[in-house]
Amino acid sequence: MKQLHHPDRNDIQLASVLYALSDPVRLYVVSEIRKHGAQACNCFKVPIAKSTLTHHSRTLREAGVVYTQVQGTQRILSLRTEDLDERFPGLLDSVLKAYEMSEPGEGFGEQEQVAEEQG
Repeated sequence: MKQLHHPDRNDIQLASVLYALSDPVRLYVVSEIRKHGAQACNCFKVPIAKSTLTHHSRTLREAGVVYTQVQGTQRILSLRTEDLDERFPGLLDSVLKAYEMSEPGEGFGEQEQVAEEQG
């Protein structure tokens, strides 16, 4: 089985975390994990292809935002809250608070339109 790379706490870079959190889909995924706890990738209701969600999950994992645990054929995502708070105190809370105060589903409209055009 392929070993998934997770950066060590001290190797998590601010620019990588901010980049990972800059996409509306990834921000939604992080918000859902924060609200409901660790979840399998197929639990997220996003208007994108499965392969695209895999890409987003990988981006979050490689940035150090989430931890991915392999359970059979599923990938369970959990937030690395403790690591992020240690490296960048208050960052995750601030970003998620701003996201949750924004319009529900903000940023998904464009992606739904693209998905409809492709499908």
